[in-house]
Amino acid sequence: MCGIVGYVGNRDAANIIISGLRRLEYRGYDSAGVALSPEGENTLKVVKRAGKIVNLEAGVQKELPTSEEPYAGLGIGHTRWATHGQPTEENAHPHLSQNGQFAVVHNGIIDNYAGLKEKLIADGYTFKSETDTEVIAHLIEACYDGDLRGAVARAVETLEGTYGICVISSLHPKLMIAARKGSPIVIGVCKGETIVASDVSAIVSHTDQVIFMDDGDILTATPDTLDITSLKNVPVSRPPTTIDWDLGEIEKGGYEHFMLKEIYEQPVALANATRGRLVPKEGSVKLSGMQMDAYEMARIDRVSIAACGTSLYAGMVGKNFFEEFASIPTEIQQAAEFRDRNPIVLRDTCMLAISQSGETADTLAAVREATRKGATVLGVCNVVGSTIARETGRGVYLHAGPEIGVASTKAFTCQVSVMAMMAIAMGRTRRLSEHAGQAMVEELARIPELAQRVIDRNDEIKAMAEKYASKNDFFYIGRGYMFPAALEGALKLKEISYIHAEGYHAAELKHGPIALLCDDVPVVAAAPMIPGREKTIANMQECRARKSPVVAIATEGDSEIKTHADDVIWVPDCMEFVSPIPVVVAEQLFAYHVARARGCEIDQPRNLAKSVTVE
Repeated sequence: MCGIVGYVGNRDAANIIISGLRRLEYRGYDSAGVALSPEGENTLKVVKRAGKIVNLEAGVQKELPTSEEPYAGLGIGHTRWATHGQPTEENAHPHLSQNGQFAVVHNGIIDNYAGLKEKLIADGYTFKSETDTEVIAHLIEACYDGDLRGAVARAVETLEGTYGICVISSLHPKLMIAARKGSPIVIGVCKGETIVASDVSAIVSHTDQVIFMDDGDILTATPDTLDITSLKNVPVSRPPTTIDWDLGEIEKGGYEHFMLKEIYEQPVALANATRGRLVPKEGSVKLSGMQMDAYEMARIDRVSIAACGTSLYAGMVGKNFFEEFASIPTEIQQAAEFRDRNPIVLRDTCMLAISQSGETADTLAAVREATRKGATVLGVCNVVGSTIARETGRGVYLHAGPEIGVASTKAFTCQVSVMAMMAIAMGRTRRLSEHAGQAMVEELARIPELAQRVIDRNDEIKAMAEKYASKNDFFYIGRGYMFPAALEGALKLKEISYIHAEGYHAAELKHGPIALLCDDVPVVAAAPMIPGREKTIANMQECRARKSPVVAIATEGDSEIKTHADDVIWVPDCMEFVSPIPVVVAEQLFAYHVARARGCEIDQPRNLAKSVTVE
């Protein structure tokens, strides 16, 4: 869970690396560093700083000589999200070998590092950090016999766990090596230079042609050559992929925060997610990425959804879709539990792996286990060419555009939209009638408008958020489709405002949590005009009887609910199955404005990283 950038070429490596690290800071931001191979010198210059990239940039300006000529045409950089060891300068990457001739940056976790470290210490190696990564640097030194690629290959063959690494050496001033197992490495295909990174956002300003490395790949790069082999040095071919982002999509574009920008982008993102896929005349949808005809869809007798975090809550909404539209029994599983509990996977089970990044380690592990057990596995991802998208080979892309803010927003609403379309497609092979399908497809075409109408109420939501921003505990409640919406609303609030917030099924309040209600614990009740509303109102009354302030999220024109709530956030009227979308957009804005009022770091909340690439 970090950002990696490596460069070999004829331009100034330091500037390119630091610029790339800025774009990757959302992946980790507790320390950062660079290692450079100065022109004409047989040494490595390392600059590291605790804290954010701005600290590293100041350090580089202070420690590197000022010159019009590039200081170094070879370098690697890293921004860290700590796993092993505190976020200190000593634990920051890059890490050097004992002789100082090899530098490595690493994303992932080495499970057997303790045993390797013990052996290396016995062999005379001295460790300066608490990290698992330093083991790799010493192993490369121990394996080196004049062939840097071979040394890296032999070193990583001893590793257990996950890694995406980039390596340079003072002995090879125009050579960069990268290797991957379970943690993403992307290669930018450029003329006269090679750039590698852990995410395409660090590369897109230089080229739109990228190669995604697969597990077991080793890259050998110079300014003019780019070769990919297996660990056994067998050449492999990886075709380039065209990235269709433009630079403006990964800039703030005048917004104060990426999160606000991405909330406001939801109408366009939702339109992109459904564009060309809705077939109103037939009451169905066209999802060519699923690569399933009507016969294959009709044979599915069970759906299993694996996801984590926000994607897990989107999957809970999806469970309702598949069971209600397609009459398919569906289970939703925390992806980390899927492999460990040895789940039942039957012959006609279809597994959906939901991940914004397509790199979530636990979800990827679930994909591999489901594939091993013979399930049909579909990916629901946002990032084209991501590991889950490649390993499943089929599924549906969100087309939400890049999401930089750590707290996911537009990815959630697009995930819900995509699963609704998948469920309609499967339902039309069963008992979902053309007439019912037409009504659903027409409603899906309205979701950009529904999101926009909530965004148009931003000022009202902001005022309400500022009213409650001083509170330190919140409950979110809902029923049916509103239960996962409540969970997601609570998650957003705790992620970026550091307020303790819990989401509950409204019926669960009286089974314990109600003991915590008082005038300092507001309750946000998702109660639009859909089934379950009346019972949720009864729960709201129970909360107010315990003096808890109640904020209702309710359908425009619902005059009754105002008598049961202290404040109301209004959302547009819509069919039940799309109701989570406007409700969650309202919750996102509420969380954003609470965090802003509290002066929190919204795009880079403490302890969190955007893409969870470790288990």
